[in-house]
Amino acid sequence: MNTGRLEAFSDGVLAIIITIMVLELAVPHEPSLAALARLWPVFFSYVLSFTYVGIYWNNHHHMMAVTEEVSGSILWANLHLLFWLSLLPFTTGWMGENHFGVWPTVLYGLDLLLCAIAYYILERRIIRAQGPNGPLAQAIGRDLKGRLSPLIYLSGIVLAWLAAPWLGLACFVAAAAMWVVPDRRIERIVVRQP
Repeated sequence: MNTGRLEAFSDGVLAIIITIMVLELAVPHEPSLAALARLWPVFFSYVLSFTYVGIYWNNHHHMMAVTEEVSGSILWANLHLLFWLSLLPFTTGWMGENHFGVWPTVLYGLDLLLCAIAYYILERRIIRAQGPNGPLAQAIGRDLKGRLSPLIYLSGIVLAWLAAPWLGLACFVAAAAMWVVPDRRIERIVVRQP
């Protein structure tokens, strides 16, 4: 099977996730900047999660650019990733509405960790289908960022739980910042292909 339906379905799910998240931004009932300022935790949570969804969409798009065929196990691995991403509106809303309380921040970090694990599983399924010398394996190489991210999320979860939620949140922001920097590994492989 080619990747067209998987990509279209994934794009649709990610668009819905962003739509649900933006609907969590309740309009203030007062026409003042003070009323707007009180929404900063919800808005900040939205911006962070929007960034993460954008990162996953971008990386998923690049991964599919070097994937010609999908199998049943790749489809299921993709659904697994979409499941954890689909929980982002809930964890985002809970964290923002509760001003980065301990348990909402821990759960948000756990969701990010599970998204990263699911992405890794999808990546491994594709590499297994393509073989160790396939284009995706060549493109990602040692995948330092991919290996470092779960450790950052785990650190953020522990810090949010045992120290202070803002320390965990700082870890989650740092991981997003690391991924926002453009990753040209897959683009270089695509350009080299005839």
